[in-house]
Amino acid sequence: MNVYYGSLPYVSASVVSIGAFDGVHRGHQKLIRQALEHAEELRVPLIVYTFDPPPKVYFQKMMRLCSLEEQLERFARLGVRHVVVQPFDSQYLRREAEDFHRDLEALNPLALWVGPDFRYGSQRKGDINTLRNRFNVRVLEPVRCGFGEVISSSRIRSLLQNDQQAAAYDLLGWEFVG
Repeated sequence: MNVYYGSLPYVSASVVSIGAFDGVHRGHQKLIRQALEHAEELRVPLIVYTFDPPPKVYFQKMMRLCSLEEQLERFARLGVRHVVVQPFDSQYLRREAEDFHRDLEALNPLALWVGPDFRYGSQRKGDINTLRNRFNVRVLEPVRCGFGEVISSSRIRSLLQNDQQAAAYDLLGWEFVG
């Protein structure tokens, strides 16, 4: 797998899946699998675009569900061959939505795949509708567990903090190492 830390690969076309992907839980797995399937149909590479640390870990000092190394290993197990890891720090935080658009344009995306609550740019001013003004955006609807509740990193953290490891591990779909 090719990992680009703070840089972007040159590709003539791609499909890009964007997110924090903390834990690479079952919802993330579905998003990446669908984006990968779409990339294969278009015969272009899938690029997973993520952040280190995940924004909620940076801002809210939340527990991280897996290390960057584990995250990359999980991406590889899903068949991802290209990952952009942007350092999420005070410098990156100052970037405007337009800066993010330029990064994406450099990847020549035929489609962007995101979750329904995706926000970006300084003060989270960019959203899915902002992206749609410039790109072909595909939004994966929330993935739900057997009880009908949305699978999210926040929910998994809550389960872990309430000693409900089995339920958390089920939503992760991987062994919890954190």
